[in-house]
Amino acid sequence: MRVAEAFPHSSGLPFWRKSPEGTVECMTDLPPFLLSRNRELHGLSANDLAKRVRAGTLVRVRHGVYIEGPAWRALQPWDQYRIRVQAASETFEKPTVFARHSSASVWGIPFIGLNHPVRALTFKNDGGRSRAGVSRHFAARANLEVVQLEGLLVTGRVRTVLDLAAFSLFAEAVVPLDHVLRPDQDRRLPALTKAELEAGIDGIYSAAAARRIRAAIAFADPSSGSAGESWSRALIHVAGFEPPILQQRFSDAGGLVGYTDFYWKESAVVGEFDGEEKYVKAKFLDGRSSSQVVVAEKNRENRIRAVGINVVRWDWADLAVPGTLERKLAAAGVGRRRTRSAVLDRQNRL
Repeated sequence: MRVAEAFPHSSGLPFWRKSPEGTVECMTDLPPFLLSRNRELHGLSANDLAKRVRAGTLVRVRHGVYIEGPAWRALQPWDQYRIRVQAASETFEKPTVFARHSSASVWGIPFIGLNHPVRALTFKNDGGRSRAGVSRHFAARANLEVVQLEGLLVTGRVRTVLDLAAFSLFAEAVVPLDHVLRPDQDRRLPALTKAELEAGIDGIYSAAAARRIRAAIAFADPSSGSAGESWSRALIHVAGFEPPILQQRFSDAGGLVGYTDFYWKESAVVGEFDGEEKYVKAKFLDGRSSSQVVVAEKNRENRIRAVGINVVRWDWADLAVPGTLERKLAAAGVGRRRTRSAVLDRQNRL
């Protein structure tokens, strides 16, 4: 579909301008909703809906919006969040612009956390409000870029990631920024530049928020291969460790061993983030079974160890528990750029 260039004043939102995003393909194949206001079309009563929810054949996503239970349970948590955003749009009477995490979910931009509320904009400067599971955040109309994507109105990519950086912890803010600095091959979107991101800051955010955003932009790096690697790299930085080399090539007498997520040359340590994608997604399996991938990863690790390099691994669960990654790296002998006592903020802020 084409991104929106203009909308009529009758939409209630007469402040659109053309987005530079180009052509965006609709990627989300959403399961169908059953709306309670249409239940009679399906021969269902309110009591029937309640019985099916209790039986698990239906799940109430929000008031008045249902989805088949098996379809809901088959979704990953981030896809369930995307469904909640879509469900909210089904219940709004007026055009609504989704923002922050909700906009990111529509763009396919990764972010940290599973329990975020649906987030949308309000244009009344009354401090924002939350109602019916939707958090509203004030935005000025001037220079606001809004894109129509997958049938929803969302903030543009630049505004979306800047908002996340402004109101997230530093380590979490790096994740969406790293992502948009790389081309999005799935959605055929070009990479954004740091200059484009910087240009979107002035006049929108407070001085403190602007400093947080600029710190995260300065640290962002498109070399990170995944959201988990981005979060890991930021936590490594906050914990005061020496900066690792990303995507280091390793070879031995048998030829190419592979590329590692993180490498500390002085400490002779390799760090590997184990996201589940490499074991379950077809594009990472490359025709192999999950067990074959596990064996290949083990062989690769053994070859790296054989050339005198220590290997430390971690996963999403380790990142989610504060201090776990830090303890693993310290035990592996990764050097620090500053003493532990200099890490002032235990909540990953700079």
